[in-house]
Amino acid sequence: MKTLVTMGRGGTGKTSFVALQTKYFIERKETPLLLVDVDPDQNLAEMVGVDLEREGVKTISELVTETFIRKGGTTIGIAPAERIGTRVLEEGLYEGESFDLIAVGTKWIEGCYCMPDAALRGALESLTKHYRYVLIDSPAGLEHLNRKITARVNDIFDVVGPSHKSFAHVKRADRIAREVGIGFDTFFVVGGCLFPADLEATAQEETGHTYLGKINFDPLVNESVIAGRSLLDIPDDSPAYLSVCELMEKAGYGKIGS
Repeated sequence: MKTLVTMGRGGTGKTSFVALQTKYFIERKETPLLLVDVDPDQNLAEMVGVDLEREGVKTISELVTETFIRKGGTTIGIAPAERIGTRVLEEGLYEGESFDLIAVGTKWIEGCYCMPDAALRGALESLTKHYRYVLIDSPAGLEHLNRKITARVNDIFDVVGPSHKSFAHVKRADRIAREVGIGFDTFFVVGGCLFPADLEATAQEETGHTYLGKINFDPLVNESVIAGRSLLDIPDDSPAYLSVCELMEKAGYGKIGS
């Protein structure tokens, strides 16, 4: 089992990247996958063709709200994360043919993600051994990384946008990971589709990490995201998908059919 974390500032295309990573692994028959959406925007499910509400799957934050606010559950005694652990696995996990998906959701108390993150950490400890890859979509704020939802990942992908602020985000993410003791093998930098060509030459130098290349712009990806269509249905000859395939190969994840 390998864990891949993708992060980046808002608007860089990181969630689209995770969805296309998912398509890449499915095409290679490198399944089952566990997708973990810790971004409060909750776009990952839609981008892989899953309607959580229609499927009757709740986010961890919704389960925490039901357990400790609406039903008046106590936080005394058994650790709160343990108290809802069973509910997370029974009601908060979408189970599909090639991948399963779990989402943290929006904050259950303003300014606080501590309890949902603790519940997610417990769920991941129980779940991850059953999957070939765990793909985590992390928000730009890095709050979940800071609370150590997982202590060990294999690769981190930071999708950077058209500004030097994205380079600062890479350095901050690296610093936080090291400060909180999250072990990782490699930290990759990926240019989003709007990443300027004149910054590509300096990306590795500026960030201190391996720059894999950029995601090619594809109007079909934009149209699919706007329309709420699954990126798993993007044609195999899509410029964006082909570029993600190339990036994943560079990162050491082999060729389709290998």
